[in-house]
Amino acid sequence: MRLSQHSDFAFRLLIAAALKEPEVATVGEVAGAFDLSATHLQKVAQTLAAHGYVQTLRGRAGGVRLARRPHAIRLGDVASLTEPDFQIAPCMPPAETRCPIYEPCVLRGALSRAADAFIAELNRWTLADLIRPKKPLLTALSFDARQLPGQR
Repeated sequence: MRLSQHSDFAFRLLIAAALKEPEVATVGEVAGAFDLSATHLQKVAQTLAAHGYVQTLRGRAGGVRLARRPHAIRLGDVASLTEPDFQIAPCMPPAETRCPIYEPCVLRGALSRAADAFIAELNRWTLADLIRPKKPLLTALSFDARQLPGQR
């Protein structure tokens, strides 16, 4: 199972915005810090804003900031939002009934339960868990908040 680039970028943008609080993070600086496509990251910011995770601010002092407190942002909820086609196998959506054993198949149910368990496990984690000092995820991402302008 692999998360899409959209989910990856969403998590990174949320982490950067949380680390930058109370200041505003710009898409450009986050894209630069993580070496991401600013265009793609802008689309991610729009998705997160449309669902109330971040606020977008226009103008010279614009950027993004969290619209919710970090402890209220569950990773599984974000992944569910950013992974619209979260099916593990092509036969999982009901429209794909080309498989000769579609009706009696047990694999589809097992894979569906596995995907549900994946989201449930992610929902045990919040953004607040990721921004605590010395958390493994921050180390693995090699993200240093001091790379963002305005951080010391």
